Amino acid sequence: MSFREKLDAVAIEPILRPHVQPTVDVLRNPVATDSYKSLKGRMHLKLLEKFDLAALETLAPEVLRQEISAMVGRLLLEEQEALNEVERRTLIRDIQHEMLGFGPIELLMADPTVSDILVNSHEQIYVERKGKLELTNVTFTDEKHLLRIIDKIVSLVGRRIDESSPMVDARLPDGSRVNAVIPPVALDGPMMSIRRFAHIPLKMENLVNDLKSLTPQMAFMLEGLSKAKVNMIISGGTGAGKTTLLNILSGYIPESERIVTIEDAAELQMQQPHVVRMETRPMNIEGKGEITQRALVRNALRMRPDRIVIGEVRGAEAVDMLQAMNTGHEGSLTTIHANTPRDALSRLENMIGMANLNLPHHAARQQIASAITVVIQGLRLIDGKRKITSIQEITGMEGEVITMQEIFAFRQTGVGAEGEVQGYFQATGVRPKFAERLRSFGVLLPDAMFDPTKRYE
Repeated sequence: MSFREKLDAVAIEPILRPHVQPTVDVLRNPVATDSYKSLKGRMHLKLLEKFDLAALETLAPEVLRQEISAMVGRLLLEEQEALNEVERRTLIRDIQHEMLGFGPIELLMADPTVSDILVNSHEQIYVERKGKLELTNVTFTDEKHLLRIIDKIVSLVGRRIDESSPMVDARLPDGSRVNAVIPPVALDGPMMSIRRFAHIPLKMENLVNDLKSLTPQMAFMLEGLSKAKVNMIISGGTGAGKTTLLNILSGYIPESERIVTIEDAAELQMQQPHVVRMETRPMNIEGKGEITQRALVRNALRMRPDRIVIGEVRGAEAVDMLQAMNTGHEGSLTTIHANTPRDALSRLENMIGMANLNLPHHAARQQIASAITVVIQGLRLIDGKRKITSIQEITGMEGEVITMQEIFAFRQTGVGAEGEVQGYFQATGVRPKFAERLRSFGVLLPDAMFDPTKRYE
């Protein structure tokens, strides 16, 4: 490993973020000038030349931070650069981010209000705040700079990105999900998307009281479903909050149960002590060594799980997941990309077809109807807010059709003057069949919560 690779690999855990003021608004920071970028580049290269590799490996991250600060100060004196105190502190901070973190986006990573970081090119970076996209003044020096940061990120989890494998999914130490694409697939240079996750996981109270994503009655019922080991699937589009809700529902699983999680890129934040985590692996440069979600689901069945939690079902593993739900692994959870609960079932049926089992349509639908009890539909509205728009129960089959009944729904009534969505939550008046199962687990659903005459904003 070269000296620079050694340095890049040092303490990539986001050690700098606690020292960054989270209220820093990078949207109002002045754009870095070419002369500033040139100075930062020269300082960075000189630091790489001056650092003693042997000493570097023995330093704690905090000590290394201080050493970088002191050495930058000495280099500035040697070059007699005319910088005021604010410029000097900014330069030291940026070089620390460059050597110990993720370069220019380190400030964005430190901002708790940022939920997505979208790097369209080395000079165009957007963020999402409260569901709205905003252009920032943060930029990389050039495409090589951006590519180096991407390579640093993906190498942390043993992934690679190059011309032969120009797309990659990875994760940061804090659990954030990263997707990167480079040329020749990316026509305008390297691109990167980072889906952030809160350091302190959201709880159901946050969804009910702060975000107004569902009502207390809906939350009480979902909590009971999770405790009563009812198989559920969370449906929704990209950014609808599926993984967030999956994390929250998994928090109600008793600590006495053994949970096996299966993901493409590990992002679930389980709170229980007895959790076994598995992650897929892409094929190597020779086209070998791939480990799919289906293989992991099959292996999970041999690991004596009480519950299986799949981050997202998207292929042939749907068959094994449904069979697991039908053979004693009750209370399993997963998410699926779909716009409606009915679409979610259609997608599951299509995934069963991907397994090449030649199952008749009726048999596939019978598997779905007997395995899954509840479908929860999430939606990201046009104003950026997330809502649980429907909770439906699968009641069986009538002929060739899977029958469903809606328990709760969100009714949109219009859009306000400032673009905010207006509407209300309402029970449909249907008392679910699973109420008896919940009763056997000590969860009583009062009749009043299903009153269709009551509306909740």
